[in-house]
Amino acid sequence: MNYSFKELKVFKLAFSLAMEIFEITKGFPKEEKYSLTDQIRRSSRSVCSNIAEGYRKRRYPKHFTSKMTDADGEASETSVWIDFAFHCRYINKEVQDSLNERYDEVGKMLGGMANNPGKFLPK
Repeated sequence: MNYSFKELKVFKLAFSLAMEIFEITKGFPKEEKYSLTDQIRRSSRSVCSNIAEGYRKRRYPKHFTSKMTDADGEASETSVWIDFAFHCRYINKEVQDSLNERYDEVGKMLGGMANNPGKFLPK
C-alpha cells in the first residue's frame, strides 16, 4: 500500500461528508455560529485530519491505531452534533438519517483499520 491517504475509501467518504456538512451548516442560524455550527464543522474535518496523520505514520502501528480511533471518536462526535441539528429543527429526518448512516460506515471502516494496522504498513 504505497498510495496516498487521499486514495483511501474512508478518507474520500469522510471528506465528502465534511463538505456536505459545511454546505448544510451555511443555513444554520447565526446564533449557532460559535456553538453548533463550529463544533460540527470542526469534528467532521477532524475525522479527515486524523486519518491523514495516522496514515502518514503508519509504520508505527500503535500510532496508526491511535489516530484511527481518534478519527472514529470524531465521527461519533459529529453524529451527536447531527442529532442536535435535527432536534433543533435545522435539518430534517432524511438528512439526519443519511448523514448518520454514512458516519456509521466511516466508523466501521476506521474500526477495521485500527484492528488491522499491519495491512497498512508501507512496503
